Amino acid sequence: METSFFKNNRERFFELMEDRSIAVFFAGEAPQSSGDQQHPFVPNRNFYYLSGITEPKIVLLLTKFEGKKEARLFVERPNPVMAKWIGESLTKEEAAEASGIEAANVSYLDEFHGFLQSLLLSLPYEHVYLDLEKRAWNAPSTPAGRFAHGIKKRYPYLQLHNAYHAICDMRLIKTKEEIETIREAGRITVEGIKHVLRHAKPGMKEYEYEAYFDFVLKSNGVKHHAFHTIAAGGKNATVLHYERNDQTVRDGELLLLDLGAQVDLYNADISYTFPVNGKFTERQKTIYNIVLKALREVTALIKPGVPFSDLQEHTKKVLAEECQKIGLIKTPEELSKYYFHGVSHSLGLDTHDVGRLRDQKLAPGMVLTVEPGLYIEEEGIGVRIEDDVVVTEDGCEVLTTGLPRTVEEIEAFMAEARSGQ
Repeated sequence: METSFFKNNRERFFELMEDRSIAVFFAGEAPQSSGDQQHPFVPNRNFYYLSGITEPKIVLLLTKFEGKKEARLFVERPNPVMAKWIGESLTKEEAAEASGIEAANVSYLDEFHGFLQSLLLSLPYEHVYLDLEKRAWNAPSTPAGRFAHGIKKRYPYLQLHNAYHAICDMRLIKTKEEIETIREAGRITVEGIKHVLRHAKPGMKEYEYEAYFDFVLKSNGVKHHAFHTIAAGGKNATVLHYERNDQTVRDGELLLLDLGAQVDLYNADISYTFPVNGKFTERQKTIYNIVLKALREVTALIKPGVPFSDLQEHTKKVLAEECQKIGLIKTPEELSKYYFHGVSHSLGLDTHDVGRLRDQKLAPGMVLTVEPGLYIEEEGIGVRIEDDVVVTEDGCEVLTTGLPRTVEEIEAFMAEARSGQ
């Protein structure tokens, strides 16, 4: 992303802040795994959205007093000993270049508390904004949570504000630059799925299909997946978030893939279902075509002004009507046995991206998934088909194009791949 993107995000957030306010955002750090090992570092996405920084431990400080707005960064002081083991930490100059914050406003982390103390002593600030996201009652304390406890204890006159929801709502509408990054993540994901199709055959382990996808991501310089890959064969595909990926997929079974590449922290999310032997059975074809019909009808429904909830209602309507036609269910209420998730979610810096979408109407710049499915456990058939789309001024555009989607297209693609082997 260009630094102008992050500078603009900070300006938008400044407009939401009360006067006489400070805001503090933390990059976070990787939790310990075991021994001297740590889990891979994942930057706090709201911190990144405002700073452009992907390194751990860094702090962003925003101040607004009588209309004057200022942004500062606090980075780790260079440590020559640790640099020999894990490499150099982010320099002041690099932080300034990535964030668009003036180099004179980049200081070291060990100066943060002293700077903050002098700031609060010199001017009568009244408000403090923090990203106080809390996913569960017993969730581990975050750097922002610990800071909130400490600053309230030391400066009880300050009013605390949770900035989480405001930033999440900002993230709901994507810029052209964000959309193009998601499109690129989708392109690589499509390429990876095609690579799986070219090498698929019965008798492979689920993780072998996954490995073919991973090869394409690495070949494109992608270091991270959007989420843990789902490669679910046969009955496993009826488990929504199946991740074991260690079973053999037999001749005559379908494989359900749900996967995505991550590019510059932005994610793609595609679900794809196909027969590992290259030919659908008649029953598999019937179920697949029902799900494909729902995908296409719901995608066609997407345009500005449409309530987000309408997408799910129309999905259930299409699936229920078609399942009744084939005798799978007798009443629409029975559909919940075979379809039990939402058809769409926001997509961006998080795969299930943030922002209050559920009760809103669609607007240009929103990026959504469309992912209907049917899961018939007693028949060992699970089908989910998913695309990523962006809402445009007069409709929507599919960002994840180029895959064979119909039964005929999938069978033809796999037949051609086999003929060339």
